[in-house]
Amino acid sequence: MVLRACRVCKYLTEGKKCEMCGSEDLTTKWKGVINIVDPGRSEIAKELGITKPGKYALSVE
Repeated sequence: MVLRACRVCKYLTEGKKCEMCGSEDLTTKWKGVINIVDPGRSEIAKELGITKPGKYALSVE
């Protein structure tokens, strides 16, 4: 299982297309993971601009 991070929204996916935003601009060069369960109540999600639940990379190259 190779996780790729979307360069547009930082969502982590196993596929060749981001399931969150539809972008095909993915990379295997990313660092850190954050799971967002309830973006409406999460201060971290607000700070990172995340509006949908899921697994995201903290830093994407």
